[in-house]
Formats: sequence, C-alpha cells, structure tokens
Amino acid sequence: MQWRNDSTRYGAVAVTAHWVVAATVLGLFVLGTWMVDLTYYHAWYQRGPDLHRSFGILLFLVVLARVAWRLTDSAPDPVSGHSRVEKVMARVAHGALYLLLFVAMGSGYLITTADGSSISVFGWFDVPSVTGNINHLEDIAGSIHYWSTLGLVFLAGLHALGALKHHWVDRDQTLRRMLGL
Repeated sequence: MQWRNDSTRYGAVAVTAHWVVAATVLGLFVLGTWMVDLTYYHAWYQRGPDLHRSFGILLFLVVLARVAWRLTDSAPDPVSGHSRVEKVMARVAHGALYLLLFVAMGSGYLITTADGSSISVFGWFDVPSVTGNINHLEDIAGSIHYWSTLGLVFLAGLHALGALKHHWVDRDQTLRRMLGL
C-alpha cells in the first residue's frame, strides 16, 4: 500500500489515522461512560479519568496531524455511481465529524483545566491550563462534552452504517478503500 492517497484509494497514512481515531474515540466513549459512575473508593476512580485525559490529549495530536496530512494530500475521487446527494452528505458528515471531534476534545480539556490545573499525559509531559481559574467553567464544558460526544458517536455510527450500505447494498469500493484493500 502506498503512503499517499491516489485517485482511487486512500494511502496508508490516511487509513491508519482513520482507524486509530475511530478506535480511540470508541474506547474513550466507553471509558468515559463507565467512569462517571465510579465511587471514590473504586480502584479506577483516579486511574480512569487519568487515562481518559491522556488518551484524549494524544487523540487531539493525532487529529491535528490527520488534518495537516489531509490538507497536503489529495482525496481520492468519489466512487463512480454515487449520487450528488450522497457526495454532499459525505462532505457534510465528514465536516461534522471533525467539528464534533474538536468540540469534544476542547470541552474535555476545559473540564480539567477550568481550575487552573494542568493535564499530565502519562507523566510524559504536562498540558497547562490556558484559562486559569474560572468558576463553573467545568460545568458548562461538561455539558458541552457530554452532548458533543453523544453526537460524535451517533454520527460515527451513521457513518459506519453508510459504509456498510455501500459495501453490502451498492457493492461499491467505498469501504474497501478505507480498509486499504
């Protein structure tokens, strides 16, 4: 498989980034949903949020790199046979996925740093607060984080269903291109 995209398929960088982001988002959603019900004395009460924040920061860096790569690498041509509506829906969905990713990651960052504290990423480096101490910011950011992650997972589910529809019903190359086949 080539590194860069060509006119008919995605390259190794785009395919790898797509699946790393998808798996990480799903993992963070599952971990986030599970950890909100942990009690103070649960063994994962501190570890769960620390992992969630660390992987969230790393996801942000991967998504930034993915966007930079996408700006420098041409996208494959649309699969022949896609209607104009399908092409527009795909562009809108991809744009909304990126927007929701950045809103979810930004709001997640603000939840932790609203009190002026930094985020330690696996002890490798710290990401400082840019807001200082702002009262009730974590509550507002928490609501935004909750709804944006629900929207992100819902839209990602629709995205996956669309890919499966193209694979099983339309029998076109849409899914195969992102599988690197």
